Amino acid sequence: MGIGVVAYLVFYYVPALEEASVWFAGFFNSILPLFMFLILYVTFCKVDFKKLALVRWHFWTMLVQCLLVGVIVAAILGWGIGGKELVLWESVLACIISPGAAAAAVVTLKLGGNLEQMTTYTFLSNLLCALLIPICFPLIEPASGMTFWGAFVLIMQKVCLVLVVPMLLALLTKSLPQLHRFHQWLIHIPDLSFYLWGCSLMIVTGTTLKNIFHAGTGVGFLLIIAFLGLVLCVLQYAMGRYIGRFFGARIEAGQGLGQKNTAFAIWIASTYLHPLSTVGPGCYILWQNIINSIEIWKKGKYAA
Repeated sequence: MGIGVVAYLVFYYVPALEEASVWFAGFFNSILPLFMFLILYVTFCKVDFKKLALVRWHFWTMLVQCLLVGVIVAAILGWGIGGKELVLWESVLACIISPGAAAAAVVTLKLGGNLEQMTTYTFLSNLLCALLIPICFPLIEPASGMTFWGAFVLIMQKVCLVLVVPMLLALLTKSLPQLHRFHQWLIHIPDLSFYLWGCSLMIVTGTTLKNIFHAGTGVGFLLIIAFLGLVLCVLQYAMGRYIGRFFGARIEAGQGLGQKNTAFAIWIASTYLHPLSTVGPGCYILWQNIINSIEIWKKGKYAA
């Protein structure tokens, strides 16, 4: 994350690098989906697909997510919120309504959690997101022209590209005898998906800083959005871990509710909400990965 920040600041403040920064921006935007695809492919190669099943904490975390979304939408409609206050609430809503991160399985595996439970929840949360967004967003942004089925199909197309395709390829890799040696070689590379995630995190952090620098609003307003993102991030991680305590799944439920697909959240915010509301998910990226870093550090410390 630090490397991503420093790299962006160098390109931002050195005029001689302006042309190079334009090229690198396009390059990183094009390879980021490839990183996410490889992360999931490598992770799914380690999944025992026979163990994929619904467990009780899945329902409780999704219920909490629905309740939080309902409270936010009801507050916006009930109080008639508009202007900058609406942008703040939309930023919060984008961070809550977005699905669990695809990379949450990587962090869960690193923390010693159940990979199959986390993989199942990733699919469930994306389906829930595809249902909630077409219902909620037209209520707060009627001018977006969103239809339920149009938005549902568009979101499910993205889910299929991001989740279903790498899963099918992983299943094919595990099943074909001709790929057995390759599969064994792949899954025995130590922490491969973790380091791929680290590389993608450098790119995401730099892109997030770029969005914040070009947000086109005052520093004070940005700080408020950033602080709300921090509070929301800690709250969702804490609620998820609290739910998980009752089912022996503190790690899985905490990552499921707390670690969000913020790239998806930025996309839905920029597509259907006020453009400034993308700053909220952008800041959430930084907070959630700081929390992930602390969790992984503590896991390594206590394991040692």
